[in-house]
Amino acid sequence: MSVTPTTGREWHLIARPEGWPKPEDFALREAPVAEPGPDQVLVRNLYMSVDPYMRGRMNDVKSYTPPFQLNRPMDGGAVGKVIASNVDGLSVGDHVLHFGGWREYAVVNGKNAVKVDPGTAPLPAYLGVLGMPGLTAYAGLLEVASFKEGDAVFVSGAAGAVGSEVGQIAKLKGASRVIGSAGSDEKVGLLLDEYGFDAAFNYKKGPVAEQLKEAAPDGIDVYFDNVGGEHLEAAIGRLNVHGRIAVCGMISQYNVTEASAAPRNLTLVIGKRLRIQGMLVADHQHLQPQFFEEVGGWIRDGKLHYRETVIKGVENAVDAFLGMLRGENTGKMIVAFED
Repeated sequence: MSVTPTTGREWHLIARPEGWPKPEDFALREAPVAEPGPDQVLVRNLYMSVDPYMRGRMNDVKSYTPPFQLNRPMDGGAVGKVIASNVDGLSVGDHVLHFGGWREYAVVNGKNAVKVDPGTAPLPAYLGVLGMPGLTAYAGLLEVASFKEGDAVFVSGAAGAVGSEVGQIAKLKGASRVIGSAGSDEKVGLLLDEYGFDAAFNYKKGPVAEQLKEAAPDGIDVYFDNVGGEHLEAAIGRLNVHGRIAVCGMISQYNVTEASAAPRNLTLVIGKRLRIQGMLVADHQHLQPQFFEEVGGWIRDGKLHYRETVIKGVENAVDAFLGMLRGENTGKMIVAFED
């Protein structure tokens, strides 16, 4: 029988960052653990996700999702074990995916807890390749960017959790050419040797536009944008007529204090008849069953590969988050709590 703990640690945002977040903007605090109420479960978190979008939630601005409150626990994707339940269909010992991350223990409404099977895939996979980043890649490429067989695809931030899956899905769906950018030679090698990209380059080694032109001599049809700025400008320059851009993220802009000058070539959108569309994964939940079936099958068959960077200990969650923003992760950045 599980014994409900009396206290647990949770991360609070205590100051709104200006530019790059600093460790001093956060505090790890001890807090009472509440008993679950009607239709709620108490979960002991085992893994939590840190993601680029969380940086935007640290600003006190109106956006598609409310900002983190100061001196309150932050939240985000997590997987944990149920240790107390008042929800039909969820029992003590079950594993669930939920949004009460950044803390050791979370009280979660039953409707917001998705039961997951560690026998089908390792638990961290439900935060990455089979989780929100995976569905983002799947929906962004196939639905937002209207990918079709024979398209040439360029992915920025291609060694990350989303980008690496976008490129592989494009290859599996019949892309004529897949190009990726990454921030180190090691990551470029990973894109080519493990993920099957046709070409890749280190964006720190020269102008993105020049490197993309060399990698895509016949142009591109789809650009999956995780970076923005110079990458977006370069992609607009190389897109063919009726090209499509899925704007998933702009990590190059998240910590700057002055707006980027790029892209400076938006007039090309007219002559090329380009389509640029932003995306939020929450708009594409209807694809989740199809996503689980198709991507889960590729993983089981060894056709789709993924990497994870795992940082151990709830006390190191902020370090993991800051490292992710600096690009220190390969694949999904995950924090593993002590079991």
